Amino acid sequence: MAQPEPQHRIRALHSASTVTVYQAYTPAIGLPAARDGRFPGMWKRDRMTWIKPSFLWMMYRCGWGAKEGQETVLAVEISREGFEWALRHACLSHYDPAVHPDQQTWKQQLKEAPARVQWDPERDLQLQPLPYRSLQLGLAGEAARKYADEWTTGITDVTGLAHEVHALVRAGKLEEAARLLPEERPYPAGDALLAHLRKGAVPAEA
Repeated sequence: MAQPEPQHRIRALHSASTVTVYQAYTPAIGLPAARDGRFPGMWKRDRMTWIKPSFLWMMYRCGWGAKEGQETVLAVEISREGFEWALRHACLSHYDPAVHPDQQTWKQQLKEAPARVQWDPERDLQLQPLPYRSLQLGLAGEAARKYADEWTTGITDVTGLAHEVHALVRAGKLEEAARLLPEERPYPAGDALLAHLRKGAVPAEA
């Protein structure tokens, strides 16, 4: 019998040196980012940005690239070194008594952390919630600047893929749609990397 999927596990398309995350932007940001392989100057490095290793969670969030301001879907390859730096320096976006000694400590950690983590229900091809969770990683301050200017090794416009998968789903061709999905495998993050990020509480979606 197959073992149930762990509640809090990072699943991602990754190589020996990189991990792929997804974001969606207006064409004014997304198209030059994909063309040049880096975020343009108008990309605000002083704001929090959320990256998602789950393609289908990104599709849920951006409506298959149909939501206003999220029409260009990007697959961003970043270094595993940078990704793991962000995880080590992250704080849960919600208070969890199984992780934090008290709310005041959590609030202080959240204020100081350059990254934050939410675990939201993973999605299936019809964007319905699954019984296990997917990582969202929010980057601010130092982490956002490092993401844009140091960690990113490549940016690909995958809007066409989003639309193609969506068309197959609408046509009821779920097996064909599934074959087009990125191969998201468990990311080799040890307990030491995630222990402060994956116990207990259920966060609100963002």
